[in-house]
Amino acid sequence: MNPFKGLPEATLIEDPSDLEPCRRDESHLRGTLPLALVKPHGPAALRELVRRAKAEGFGLVPRGAGTGKAGGCLPTERTVVVDFSAWPGEARVSPQDLCLRAPVSVLLRDVKAAAEAHGLFYPPDPNSWESCSLGGTLATNAGGPNACKYGMTRHWVLAVEALLEDGELHTFGISSVKANAGPSLGQLLIGSEGIFGFILGATLRLTPLPRERTTLLLPVKRWEDLLDLPGRLCGAGFLPSAFEFFDPAVLAELRAHGPEEARRLPGEALAILEFDERGSTSDAFLEGLLDLLGPVAEGLRVASDVRQREGIWAVRRMTSAFLKERHPKKVSEDIVVPRSRLRDFFAGLDRLGFPAVTYGHLGDGNLHVNLLAAGETDPALLDRQLMDLFRLAIDLGGTLSGEHGIGLAKREAFLALSDPAQIQALRALKRALDPQNIFNPGKVL
Repeated sequence: MNPFKGLPEATLIEDPSDLEPCRRDESHLRGTLPLALVKPHGPAALRELVRRAKAEGFGLVPRGAGTGKAGGCLPTERTVVVDFSAWPGEARVSPQDLCLRAPVSVLLRDVKAAAEAHGLFYPPDPNSWESCSLGGTLATNAGGPNACKYGMTRHWVLAVEALLEDGELHTFGISSVKANAGPSLGQLLIGSEGIFGFILGATLRLTPLPRERTTLLLPVKRWEDLLDLPGRLCGAGFLPSAFEFFDPAVLAELRAHGPEEARRLPGEALAILEFDERGSTSDAFLEGLLDLLGPVAEGLRVASDVRQREGIWAVRRMTSAFLKERHPKKVSEDIVVPRSRLRDFFAGLDRLGFPAVTYGHLGDGNLHVNLLAAGETDPALLDRQLMDLFRLAIDLGGTLSGEHGIGLAKREAFLALSDPAQIQALRALKRALDPQNIFNPGKVL
């Protein structure tokens, strides 16, 4: 008997050729062929899926737009992919409550646009913000350049709607910043990658849209001059809304093989700085910033209009896709170190001796370390290189992932390098919330 036939409120796909795309996301991994793909259109489908999963012994893997970089949405053995792209609903803003409620199926770009239509701002902006689903950003606790000032996705979630092991829909939290009736189960679900249950929607905190924005392109003659700047800026009271960077190796790739606008990028290394507080467009603000930067600001360029700002950010946004196209088998990691240890990290990376290029979010120490030769590297050697990279970050007070999550890609490293008490507690939570291990089996834990 086919365990998937007759599902209510759902589209069922079982043809192997139609299931093949489910085996990939934006990571370097490839999942197994799922038993089926289900697109639920309502709660009855999920309720019945959970019942059948427990009875038949298969797992349920959530999937949004498939833009994740850690293999979190890839099917493992004997699993069904649950694609939430058709989950009903739309983004609805409550200006009085400074919040927005949306289902997981809504694209993040539409969430941000709905907020902006009311003069409000939802800050999380991962590189895939134009194509990723809200659900994926909730499941992975997505970040992006704005996390430098505004924090990660979890900082902006007031309430979560979720399906748990009982097959029922539950809401955890309220549409207000003050909800202190015990520990927050909703926050536990954010960043859990679907291992405790399925997130179906969320109420998101909003803030007034910034009225001013200054965007700066900062080339430096010596790459090392960038590494102390995040700490210096914050220590002097300048908190950028974004501080991105390209190391010399990434700039060399862009200049040699990138689009025309990238080939003209100046400096041995390069940073993009953005400020959005009131007064950040004034001459006094810029003069104070220049005084702090000193000789490093010799080649500083200020975007004079929206077109110039968009041009600066376009190069940053395309960097990941450009490197992926040039080096299809590369491995990109997203380690984090404290701002005060950036110089120590790059000195340690030099000592490790394997070729890597880096770019990303220098302002919060979230560095995208790319091993471009990963596809030609012996797998055992690659595993050792990655483990050495993760240990370096952890030894400096950082972590092995800043925004991509664990998924399949970092599961073994996470289990090997985390505090055993953390793993024990997470496994106890998994047993309590999902005793039959039906939600995203084989991921994280």
